[in-house]
Amino acid sequence: MCRWTSSSAHLYPRLTLRTTTAAASTGIFIPLPNASSFTLICLTLLLVTAGRSTGACPPRTGHEPLQGLGSGTNCSWTLERHTRSYNHLEGDVRLRRLYSANKFFLCIDKTGKVDGTRRKNYADSLMEIRSVSVGVVAIKSVSTGLYLAMSKKGTLFGSVKYTPSCKFKERIEENGYNTYASLRWKHSGRQMFVSLNGRGKPRRGHKARRRHPSTHFLPMLPS
Repeated sequence: MCRWTSSSAHLYPRLTLRTTTAAASTGIFIPLPNASSFTLICLTLLLVTAGRSTGACPPRTGHEPLQGLGSGTNCSWTLERHTRSYNHLEGDVRLRRLYSANKFFLCIDKTGKVDGTRRKNYADSLMEIRSVSVGVVAIKSVSTGLYLAMSKKGTLFGSVKYTPSCKFKERIEENGYNTYASLRWKHSGRQMFVSLNGRGKPRRGHKARRRHPSTHFLPMLPS
């Protein structure tokens, strides 16, 4: 049994350990740290114990890799670090020509007409692809300054102003080509894709499917 006793001969309290046997009738005194130090030690032990029992995150410095975390550990800073790793995509600008699997270059003329051409260095086919958020891009013709846009009915057109209809979800498919689906509009719950048919003409978004070659584009560096 433990109890606190004070002593005028010392500057700190002593802990009295009394044995339960009849032979040990007197207490054994063990000196302890002063009260403030003892309180600090207790608080530290409580924090460590609580952290282990609740699966809290261990401290980290800099960009240390995640080590020794159990499967049930839920660390807010791990999610934050994961999200920040994609921030460099926002605002990224690429100059590309979108070459379809049907062997046409996507272009937007000055009247806002979207079409396909086989001319490799055609001015209207040079596009500025800007990342506006993670996985979402805006596509703009460098020569005409018009944005690629899709209407509610799935029709492609060139827009003078940048609007929500100009946002497309960019996805790299298994064959290495990209697909571009309207972020704003869907048809009966299905995504609508940028597409050029076998004659180089734009197809309505609701008639295109992700796996169809007409929706597949290869971003090519300008020569």
